[in-house]
Amino acid sequence: MERVAMTVNMMVNPRWAGLGRLAAAGAFAFGALAPTAATAHPHVFVTHKAAIVFDKGAIAGVDHIWFFDEFYTAMAVEGLDTNKDGKFSREELHELAKTNIEGLKEFGYFMTATLKGKEIKVGDPADFWLEHKDGILSLHFRTPLAAPVPATDKSFAFSVYDPSFFIAFDLVEKDPVRLGDGAPKACKFTVGVPEAEAAQNKQLGGAFGSQLGGGGLGMGGTVKTVGVDCSGS
Repeated sequence: MERVAMTVNMMVNPRWAGLGRLAAAGAFAFGALAPTAATAHPHVFVTHKAAIVFDKGAIAGVDHIWFFDEFYTAMAVEGLDTNKDGKFSREELHELAKTNIEGLKEFGYFMTATLKGKEIKVGDPADFWLEHKDGILSLHFRTPLAAPVPATDKSFAFSVYDPSFFIAFDLVEKDPVRLGDGAPKACKFTVGVPEAEAAQNKQLGGAFGSQLGGGGLGMGGTVKTVGVDCSGS
């Protein structure tokens, strides 16, 4: 309970408005007071885009850009404009980026990667930064795969989501996924919802929709999986 109390304090105390906000959201989502599907609803909204990273013809990782909602943005950057120029530089946002990445580690950066239907390990980001543009904060980072996946394997897939839906993730509408430099010509990707998850997502969406007074969950209500196939078949 101490962890939950500290997390809630970090979320509401202006002194903690910047540092640890995203880590706090993740900790709360997975803590002792983690919500159930019937009662939870998102508190942080993130749209994101991804790029598949290739190295020597193998899938080596995924580059992510997360765009936070304006409410999180306003709270997170409070007090971080240290030179009072009305802008937030990468240097001014560095500690916040570092704190968020460290907090996300416990939750696998909310990315699940699979090969032949079995989960595979991902490493820690070596480079990361925050950018503030047009009133929106975005987190840029790469999750490397613990072991590269041969590009000829057509069973690699990944998804980004918070199982508790405390943080709602959804892919951006325009160009949500791209193949990075060095991708074999035969490579293609698909974005969809696995059949096994479709019924559960529909049920969750209905539960959240009822909770929020709407017809469906909306953003973050459907876990979207990106599949990569470079086999040419």
